[in-house]
Amino acid sequence: MMCMTTDEKAQQFQYDDIVKLIVANDALQQRCASLQQQLDWYKKQLFGPKSEKRYLDGERLQLPLDLGVTATEEPPVAPKQTIAYERAVRRPKQRGEDVLNEEGLRFGADVPVKEIVVNPPEIAGLSPDQYTVIREEKTHRLAQRPGSAVVLCYITPVVKLKETQALVQASAPANVLERCSADVSVLAGLLIDKFVYHLPLYRQHQRLRDQGIELSRATLDNWVKRAIALLNPIYDAQLLSVHQSTILAMDETPIKATPKKDGKRGMKTGYYWPVYGDKDEVVFPFAMSRGTQSLHAILGDYQGTLLSDGYAAYDRYTHRVESVVHANCWVHWRRTFLEAENTEPERVKHVLETIGALYRHEERQRTQNLNTEAILAYRATHEKPLVDQLFEWLENQLNANDLLPTDAFTKAVKYGLSRRAELSVFLSDPNVAMDTNHVERALRVIPMGKKNWLFCWTEAGAKDVGVIQSLLATCKLHGIDYYTYLVDVLQRVGQHPQSKVHELTPRIWKTLFADDPLRSDVHEQRVVVTKDARGSAITG
Repeated sequence: MMCMTTDEKAQQFQYDDIVKLIVANDALQQRCASLQQQLDWYKKQLFGPKSEKRYLDGERLQLPLDLGVTATEEPPVAPKQTIAYERAVRRPKQRGEDVLNEEGLRFGADVPVKEIVVNPPEIAGLSPDQYTVIREEKTHRLAQRPGSAVVLCYITPVVKLKETQALVQASAPANVLERCSADVSVLAGLLIDKFVYHLPLYRQHQRLRDQGIELSRATLDNWVKRAIALLNPIYDAQLLSVHQSTILAMDETPIKATPKKDGKRGMKTGYYWPVYGDKDEVVFPFAMSRGTQSLHAILGDYQGTLLSDGYAAYDRYTHRVESVVHANCWVHWRRTFLEAENTEPERVKHVLETIGALYRHEERQRTQNLNTEAILAYRATHEKPLVDQLFEWLENQLNANDLLPTDAFTKAVKYGLSRRAELSVFLSDPNVAMDTNHVERALRVIPMGKKNWLFCWTEAGAKDVGVIQSLLATCKLHGIDYYTYLVDVLQRVGQHPQSKVHELTPRIWKTLFADDPLRSDVHEQRVVVTKDARGSAITG
């Protein structure tokens, strides 16, 4: 066995130290790159634009502040071109039944208009036969009356019939909630203010108090809870309709619900699982878990195509339920590349340009109003080659051995390659969208609401929020007026056959009842006697 000299041992120790330093340096570089990516992400959340729109060359209208031109340089003078043309006289535009006047104020025909005649001072004191009105010029201004509450007083006189000496009396109209002093218009207004405009009940309570109405805040809570309970059968019918869809899109969003136990401070985190059906209906089931068991409880043994992001719970569910075809969202995959834009700008640019080309093809399909067979042929001709080229290019980039395993671009590539089949489902099914953007737009009501009312005190309350938001969000998708719908169905649900409760879901209600909905007595103006503060009748 050869023995190493002192010099050889010193050289070996130096070599080992150099290797260790190289390994440590590589580890530090990876660590630094990972921390830099995290820092860039946090900076974007604080200061960056929230829009994911990317501009093509020359498309951005506003130039960056740093143009690279010094103070002594003069910008080149652009050549001027003189164009002669005639300007047409601007005329008021018409859009359907809307009115557009010279001030640019657009309003519908159902908006009340109060006309105020302003006469010139020169005709003051003159009789009508002393002047002639040549024409009238109108100027419109938008005005607002302070919100006001109205108390309906139903007078039911007791009448004695002289012939039979019998006493007869009409009963007061039935109310939506028994032994409740709230008209259906108030119930609908409370629900809309809280769940559409995200106005918490304590603020609505303050507004009523300012109008002279003294109520307990717990009374408002009780009214809202009982009103939503009447809508539960309609929600169940809509959930059943969504389950019958051949294509479902899903997502999840957190919400604070129920206090923590064992004396711990804070609230537990629950989740809404918005499910979007192929008939433009959305429901918001609630669960305290974000696990696969919640998906099984909501979807059961669903048969069809499930479109979602890359969350692992969806993968586990679709592997257990063989009747489900799993499709993935391209927008969620695209966002992973945006995180790597600072480290790999050229590679990320290539990927984003390819995805942008796919979306431009999707836009052309919508503008051409193609049928399902034409969409399938169009995607096979124009989009499938782009998808195949993209995945082949990504595999080559991954095999180039110049990417770190912890690099954000590497993670984005592996994310897509592992889900290639799911991301390609839209190529073989013309009814499957490329993304879940429609679900994300529909679920915005949940995060918007929790920024105002913050949390749900109980799990039952969180489920009630999901019930009312399911109906209101679907009303928005079908262009239904929230107030008209709620006033009608809150009165109709108690007398409608249980076997036909599905007719009260917004999608079917729009066809059956929207033309002649049930109204509140405030709308029908059945109150014919108005009294002042002294109790004297006001005529006219």
